[in-house]
Amino acid sequence: MAKNAVSTLSMSRYEWLMERAKGIGGSDAGTILGLNKYRTAFELWLEKTGQVDPIELDNEAIYWGNEMENVVAKEFEKRTGKKVRRTNFMFSHPEYAFIKANVDRLVVGESAVLECKTASAYLAKEWEGEEIPATYLIQLQHYLGVTGKEKGYIAVLIGGNRFIWKEVERDEELIKIIFDAEIHFWTYHVQQGHAPELDGSSAAEQYLKEKYAQAEKDKEIVLPGEYKDLIAHYEQVKQDEKLLKMAKTEIENKIKAELKDAETGLTDTFMVTWKNQFQNRVDSKVLKEQFPDIYKQVIKETSFRKFAVKELK
Repeated sequence: MAKNAVSTLSMSRYEWLMERAKGIGGSDAGTILGLNKYRTAFELWLEKTGQVDPIELDNEAIYWGNEMENVVAKEFEKRTGKKVRRTNFMFSHPEYAFIKANVDRLVVGESAVLECKTASAYLAKEWEGEEIPATYLIQLQHYLGVTGKEKGYIAVLIGGNRFIWKEVERDEELIKIIFDAEIHFWTYHVQQGHAPELDGSSAAEQYLKEKYAQAEKDKEIVLPGEYKDLIAHYEQVKQDEKLLKMAKTEIENKIKAELKDAETGLTDTFMVTWKNQFQNRVDSKVLKEQFPDIYKQVIKETSFRKFAVKELK
């Protein structure tokens, strides 16, 4: 059992998130190791350095996952005959206080933790046989490393109507890999302020937009040599993007031609819709011509930096 623990019994969800932001939790481990398909290390760094609010504040899927946690835990008890209990504590690693664990349940009479999950029916293949999604396996081993428990169980409700539970043994080698990565992330990136490598996320784009909002007029630099290949790759990606867009549009046009005036089209596995949409927009041209005084009052100048690449002949 971890030596350090903070009671979460009287915490609001917001207070719990703020406390968790002071360190690295189990759900952060997969992101740090590059295994999370939905989140990048750069986005996590923005959160842990206080530059953005914790993502869970308005995440509908996570909200319902938390609401269903008790249902999954109860079903685990029914299926296995085991008893579980809440901890109501946020545990910390005995040596590294920033490595934290918020386990869903402890298994009574065993040195074990239980992690409860819900998953979309579309993700059912990720749970087939002995499979466990990598980011969840990493999360469970993180918890075992922090709490000192010897075993983990993971229970999941898939698509709202299929229940699965699996047993996971403690893996010391994997735990060391996880903790080494977390220690590096926290000390080098969070505490020392070094941003992880920039990625293609909208968070990275927004970060650069705000950090370097204004260009110094006529300032010119010579880019490092390796950027020649990077720019050439960028141009190739742009060409591929155009081809993909054309291919996508061609498929859309074929489907639309088949739909004709139908709003919905069905196959045995897909539903396609082509519905009428209505929007109310201000016609700026008419506003300027017919109400010039009002136009002057409401017009607002905006500033942004336009990125472009031009090949030098």
